[in-house]
Amino acid sequence: MSSTQELTYSDVSGHSSKKDLYLVIHDKVYNASTFVDEHPGGEEVLLDVGGQDATEAFEDVGHSDEAREILDGLLIGKLQRKEGDPAPKASAPQTSTSTSTQSSAAGLGIGLYAIILVGGALAFGAYKYLQAKSEK
Repeated sequence: MSSTQELTYSDVSGHSSKKDLYLVIHDKVYNASTFVDEHPGGEEVLLDVGGQDATEAFEDVGHSDEAREILDGLLIGKLQRKEGDPAPKASAPQTSTSTSTQSSAAGLGIGLYAIILVGGALAFGAYKYLQAKSEK
């Protein structure tokens, strides 16, 4: 099969078994049948998305450059979307999302420590105030 072959979603959906497994990632169709046993995440991961759009699942894992090269070797064609086909799950690889998530999580952590510090200081002040008031 050549990489310029166009397949419809219904063509792809018929290939969802371990020995005949097609995946759609970014509107490109890949034959993962020969890779099922070699997949580091196990065969179940591939079988769960077999015969359908696996873009979101592929990008959520954050595959390495080597994994993307392997994927290029499995390319058999492009997906020709027709009316009534499921919408694409994701439009492009998300490389900057993890950086923004990490920075927002760090910001939340710093804010949380500040709140705990201020709360502790207020509690200590209230304790000292009540202790001094009860001694009088």
